[in-house]
Amino acid sequence: MLELKARRIQKTVEAEKGLTILDLALKHEVDWGFSCTRGTCARCRCLVTEGMQDLELPTEAEEDRLEPEELEQGFRLGCQCAIKSQTGTISVTHKPYF
Repeated sequence: MLELKARRIQKTVEAEKGLTILDLALKHEVDWGFSCTRGTCARCRCLVTEGMQDLELPTEAEEDRLEPEELEQGFRLGCQCAIKSQTGTISVTHKPYF
């Protein structure tokens, strides 16, 4: 299960292995901001508050764009953050810089 929380829309959807947070937000019509889908603009920045173990490790693009402290706190880029397993609940809140 994936809990997506954006500015106006919050939905609980089925987590799909291999898809990114942004893929699932767009698929389920959640108002998730983004611009590039390459991990450079960070408009899809989000905070994972539950289920980090069910996500793939940060990509090189995330490590280049996000500060180490942000990664430690649970921040990820929605366009890069892929679902690894569907065993638990993943809770993610859209947290762009602006």
